[in-house]
Amino acid sequence: MESNRESGFGRYDVALVPTDGAGGIDPAVVMEFKVFEQTLKDTVARARQQIEDKAYVAVLVERGIDESRIRTYGIAFRGKEVLVG
Repeated sequence: MESNRESGFGRYDVALVPTDGAGGIDPAVVMEFKVFEQTLKDTVARARQQIEDKAYVAVLVERGIDESRIRTYGIAFRGKEVLVG
């Protein structure tokens, strides 16, 4: 697990890097967390857009992890209410 590491044009919140390395089958995961703005759905969309706009998967691809193995999630929350997308 890595947190707030530089990748692409910014810093992702959390990344889970597979322990089986670049040639393995386990997925890598990039997560961006956002506090509720207008709706949880809109907030998730903004988080996912940030992952794409800032190329947060770049560092994983540079490590040799195929993009098909990288999952990205935007996570929006308002108190105990959470939406993952």
